[in-house]
Amino acid sequence: MTKIVGVSGSLRSGSLNGALLRAAVDLMPAGAELELGTIKGIPLYDGDLEQSEGIPAPVALLKEQIAVADALLLVTPEYNNSIPGVFKNALDWLSRPAADSARIFSGRRVAVIGASPGGFGTILAQNAWLPVLRTLGMEPWFGGRLMVSRAGKVFNESGELVDEQVRDQLREFNRKFVEFLRN
Repeated sequence: MTKIVGVSGSLRSGSLNGALLRAAVDLMPAGAELELGTIKGIPLYDGDLEQSEGIPAPVALLKEQIAVADALLLVTPEYNNSIPGVFKNALDWLSRPAADSARIFSGRRVAVIGASPGGFGTILAQNAWLPVLRTLGMEPWFGGRLMVSRAGKVFNESGELVDEQVRDQLREFNRKFVEFLRN
């Protein structure tokens, strides 16, 4: 069984990226599992907090989810043409302590997708993740991109994916990503 941990970079309960991640869970190919991770509850990174209290429980939980997975799927919003601060902050915490960063990230395969209410999808946020992933020593998959634009129209008010074309694109993205992981 191929195991992927998926994390949405939005804290909002009605997040389009959270909806995209939940849809991806249902569209995984046979023999693959997409487990939901969360950045909820992760505080702003503070070296003093790390030194005095250690790694916060939500960070430790997500670290262990990722450590036992075959890959990571980042589902990124795009805020002001870049990475959401809360999402980057979560990865900063996940890389602590520095001695543990390699266990979580080094050589770990990763893909990035995203949804946006705008017309350009999340191309700039996805591109902005590349230096971060490189710095962490991850192995990004470049075999496909999924940038859902005008995402407010592809999900209904309950957050269900209702656009068949986007559903097919997500299913195919998942299939190819899993195929990459199995090679």
